Amino acid sequence: MSTSDMTPAATSSDAHPRFAEALRELGLDVEVRRFPDATRTAVEAAAAIGCELSQIVKSLIFEADGAPVLVLMDGSSRVDVERVRSELGAAKVERAGADLVRESTGYAIGGVPPFGHVTKTRVLADRGLLDHAVVWAAAGTPHTVFPLDPKTVIAHAGGTLVDVREQTA
Repeated sequence: MSTSDMTPAATSSDAHPRFAEALRELGLDVEVRRFPDATRTAVEAAAAIGCELSQIVKSLIFEADGAPVLVLMDGSSRVDVERVRSELGAAKVERAGADLVRESTGYAIGGVPPFGHVTKTRVLADRGLLDHAVVWAAAGTPHTVFPLDPKTVIAHAGGTLVDVREQTA
């Protein structure tokens, strides 16, 4: 096992090359951490980072009337698809399949960052992300994450602030 497998890295070179380029273009200097074990799920990412589950940003692709839509949601909440449908004024909204996710973002499920995608899609960001000073999101691979304040994440993603989380009883 190499040293880099045991310690989180502190350079954007560990990010997916497309995402590293997006960071450069945006002038963002963030610490990208690489983990030896995948952080594909919010639970895995929070455990690896040592943060609250709600500090994880899930970048989820949905298909709204055939078009991809990115929803940014905190790691402890679920997306209410009906609220997304209503927000978009769409007839039908469903989770996108792996092919559409990769085609619209350029990344595989489990590593989709909140920005730096190959295509420009509509972005909805759940207001709950603003509950934290710092949130963590995927850096283009299932093994990499980066911290940033939520307002900056949402701004760079071009997100519209909405309330689309499932309401708990």
